[in-house]
Amino acid sequence: MPTPTVVPNPSFNAEEESQALRNAMKGLGTDEKAIVSSVARMANAQRQEVIIKYKSMYGRDLIDDLKSELSSDFENTVIALFMTPADFDASCLRKAIKGLGTKDKVLCEIMASRTNAQIQAIKAAYKKLCKNELEKDIKGDTSGDYERILVSLCQGAREETPADMALAAAEAQKLYQAGEKKMGTDESTFNHIIATRSFPQLKATFHEYKKITGHEFLKAIDKEFSGNVKDGLSSVVMVAMDTPQYFAHLAHKSMAGAGTDEDRLIRVIVSRAELDLGDVKESFQRTYGKSLASWIKDDCGGDFRRMLLAIAKE
Repeated sequence: MPTPTVVPNPSFNAEEESQALRNAMKGLGTDEKAIVSSVARMANAQRQEVIIKYKSMYGRDLIDDLKSELSSDFENTVIALFMTPADFDASCLRKAIKGLGTKDKVLCEIMASRTNAQIQAIKAAYKKLCKNELEKDIKGDTSGDYERILVSLCQGAREETPADMALAAAEAQKLYQAGEKKMGTDESTFNHIIATRSFPQLKATFHEYKKITGHEFLKAIDKEFSGNVKDGLSSVVMVAMDTPQYFAHLAHKSMAGAGTDEDRLIRVIVSRAELDLGDVKESFQRTYGKSLASWIKDDCGGDFRRMLLAIAKE
């Protein structure tokens, strides 16, 4: 079973939390530590209750108050935590599509890793937020094989069946014939299998592929594709093989090298907190030899660091 780091607080009281947040923001200065403490001890559904209770108690909008009191990455993290998961993903997608140049890595990350139910909720949230269909905006911003894989993923119609080993062996052979065994690549075969088969089915297929070729399926993607389409397909493959490992990889990537990709780090911590962040932490430690917390401590500062660590339960 997946291990979240944030679970519903059994002693949750919306009135008390609203009061704690108001006390942290009224008067001179802001008590950021009190805000971190309050936000981290609630699950997302409880935070939604507090948004309503706060307004009914004080006649003020909690999100507006938080935005006026907080700043920078700390503000972005707290606001993200008060959004529903679908609203947060939709806002990340809007930023990726509507900003200057499409941030393709964000599209790949979200579209490749969400379940059918999550994709449907994201599409509804996106329409409400942008007054437009997510698929239409993806088509307007991408092209070719990359557009096709994203449009396929946007349907939220992935099979949800357990692995069929006979099908895995047959489709591993089919992928080999469509790629490494021939001159050129039959992209549609890759798109069809990778976008529609269940994650357990894909994992079985990739194991069968390794039996045929002696190497990982990701190596085939690397050889047969390039650019954004390679990133999109690779993301699905990594999610199917080991979802926590995929997010550990993204968290590491956000902090490795010069500078920190704060937006990506926030997405990983916020989006996985109530799903499998405990498993992501384990994968991170196993793969990189140091804890996720130690990387966050080295790479981030102040209230931003405190908020991330509180959500990661460190």
